[in-house]
Amino acid sequence: MTKAEGTGIRTLAVIGSGTMGNGIAHVAALSGLQVKLVDVSADALERALATIGKNLDRQVKKEQVTESAKAEALARISTHTDRAAAVSDVDLAIEAVPEIAELKYEIFADLDAHAPEGAILASNTSSISITEIAARTSRPEKVIGMHFMNPVPVMQLVEVIRGLATDDATTHAVVALSEAMGKTPVEVNDFPGFVSNRVLMPMINEAIFAVMEGVAEPEAIDTVMKLGMNHPMGPLALADLIGLDTCLNILEVLHRELGDDRYRPCPLLRKYVAAGWLGRKSGRGFHVYSR
Repeated sequence: MTKAEGTGIRTLAVIGSGTMGNGIAHVAALSGLQVKLVDVSADALERALATIGKNLDRQVKKEQVTESAKAEALARISTHTDRAAAVSDVDLAIEAVPEIAELKYEIFADLDAHAPEGAILASNTSSISITEIAARTSRPEKVIGMHFMNPVPVMQLVEVIRGLATDDATTHAVVALSEAMGKTPVEVNDFPGFVSNRVLMPMINEAIFAVMEGVAEPEAIDTVMKLGMNHPMGPLALADLIGLDTCLNILEVLHRELGDDRYRPCPLLRKYVAAGWLGRKSGRGFHVYSR
């Protein structure tokens, strides 16, 4: 029995095969879980499997994973475009779709209708209320936040967010599963942005204001934060990695829910997103990337 199976969770569905979804599928399969990766697009699922394979190859090269462990992990992942059928026999479903509240509400209502009665429903949301998501289901005690960091195979943290009705058994199961996946779970309360983005996004937003106001160029701002504050990555490079559209969505949630103008998204961030300059995934954000 693997560590993950020892938690009582053996089969996991990941809803959404983008950057976060394929990363969650990667670490879950490597920990011994049977993983159903779900997306509306077969092409997206094919790209996700290719990404998982490349990332596992990188781990093999660094001698973090053996060739046999890589092959076993890939064999544990199946892909699905029929969400209802995919979640019909899982122990846990993790939603990892874009940070749009209405989309998440719709997905959780659907998961509630088709997942087994005892299944846990988790969200990888980085800012949206778990309590509000849970209210769209008939099992709010089984709904929880499981916020992984990007890139999932590398970053150790999982924010575990209890909604108003989340019960102890659900929380304990998710904490144990996070540990079995090699992560460090930290319990936080359900509040806009939780801890990670409540602290991070105002810093990123202020760095963008500094660019807009001509205080310094993006490279200079990132260098100041790396060399002066000992950050491993500057805030603008980090925003590009997260995705500027995701940063904008999170800031809009913080601004709306907290009602404080210190969370008002910088107009330059809105302009970049409108232009399609989304960061690494589009080839250009505050820095330029080869695709």
